[in-house]
Amino acid sequence: MSRIVKSGLIQCSNARATGSVKEIQAAMLEKHLPMIHDAGKKGVQILCLQEIFNGPYFCPAQTPDWYDAAEPCPGPTVEALQPIAKQYGMVIVVPIYEREIAGVYYNTAAVIDADGSYLGKYRKNHIPQTNGFWEKYYFKPGNLGYPVFKTRYATIGVYICYDRHFPEGARLLGLHGAEIVYNPSATVAGLSQYLWKLEQPAHAVANGYYMGCINRVGTEAPWNIGKFYGHSYFVDPRGKILVEASEDKDELVISDLDLDVIEEVRRTWQFYRDRRPDSYGDMVEQLP
Repeated sequence: MSRIVKSGLIQCSNARATGSVKEIQAAMLEKHLPMIHDAGKKGVQILCLQEIFNGPYFCPAQTPDWYDAAEPCPGPTVEALQPIAKQYGMVIVVPIYEREIAGVYYNTAAVIDADGSYLGKYRKNHIPQTNGFWEKYYFKPGNLGYPVFKTRYATIGVYICYDRHFPEGARLLGLHGAEIVYNPSATVAGLSQYLWKLEQPAHAVANGYYMGCINRVGTEAPWNIGKFYGHSYFVDPRGKILVEASEDKDELVISDLDLDVIEEVRRTWQFYRDRRPDSYGDMVEQLP
């Protein structure tokens, strides 16, 4: 009997542009809650939200007031979603801005299992620092490696936004047993848009797993760095896009993922069997 997992992705525009950091965050959480409940009512078993879901993407500027958006993980946002996860028997991947200690912050995704328990977290490993994406000002590079999480329905991994440009971590998630990898993102139209439907299908094919790729929508004041173009999608281990969201609407995207396809594909494409890790030593050498 096939192992079918119903998975969902939520893409969403920012709820409020003015007010205190905490007011802006509260508005975004409230905007998400009906969509999260809708996912549960529709039978979604694993749901992933977008990068730093409970607020705008604040990295176009380098201003210390947004440090106030950081919170412990687990902390209040995870705790608010745990009863909802338990209510619907739904795994939820919750990307937030994490505060470890004063002055040490991470771009993080927490994983809540279907019984409401906290399974752990992934911290974004690759941190960009370029015009409009001044993330090194806000985030320390992750230090938890590339963990996977054995949820009630599937073994999942998380790879956040800019991470997707690095195939090394995508491979490690597969080697660690991920069947589905979620990539919550905040990506605007421009330089990297043509990569949106190239890199992640390539990761899915190279590693024989499913990917759920999430991008927010809309233009966010006061930064106005461009339009977040949505197009959230699921892709299967053969690189086929199964379902895709619009470019400009708040949307819940749902797809049935047949996990038995992973075994079928990997028996055809023996990339894990034919790897040559003994020959890859140069890959981890630091450049001069």
